[in-house]
Amino acid sequence: MNYPYKKYRYRLEIEGIEQAGFSEVSAPDASIEPIKYREGDYPHTGYIKMPGLIEYSNVTLKWGISDATEFFEWISNVAAGTIERKTVTIILIDDEGGDKCTWVLENAWPCKYTAPDFSASSNEVAFESIELAHEGMKREK
Repeated sequence: MNYPYKKYRYRLEIEGIEQAGFSEVSAPDASIEPIKYREGDYPHTGYIKMPGLIEYSNVTLKWGISDATEFFEWISNVAAGTIERKTVTIILIDDEGGDKCTWVLENAWPCKYTAPDFSASSNEVAFESIELAHEGMKREK
C-alpha cells in the first residue's frame, strides 16, 4: 500500500542563509481570480469566466530563537531600502530521509518579522517568525 507522506519531516533551503531549522512553515498557495465578462449579444443569461491575475500567498517561517540573526538582518536591509530577493525551497522528506516533494518560491523577500512574546510564568520555547512575500511558486517533484 502507498501511504501519503507525513508533514512533520521537511527542510528549508534559502540561498545564503544558514539558519538551522524551522518548527513551522506555512503552506504556499496560489489563486487565480476569475474575471466575469459578458457581451450584450451573448445568448445565455450568465457570464463567461476567464482567468485573471495569479496571486501567491506569503509564507511564514517559525523557529525557536537562538543566536542566529540572518533573518533579522535580511528584513533590516529591506527596511533600509536594499531588497535582496532569494530563492526559497521547501522539501518534504519521507520516513527514510529521501526528498519526495519540492516547492520553490521565486524572488522571496521578508515583509514581516515577529519577535517572541515574553511571559515570566511560561514554560515554552521563545519563537521568532518571518513572513516572506514571493513572486511565483513551482512544484518540482
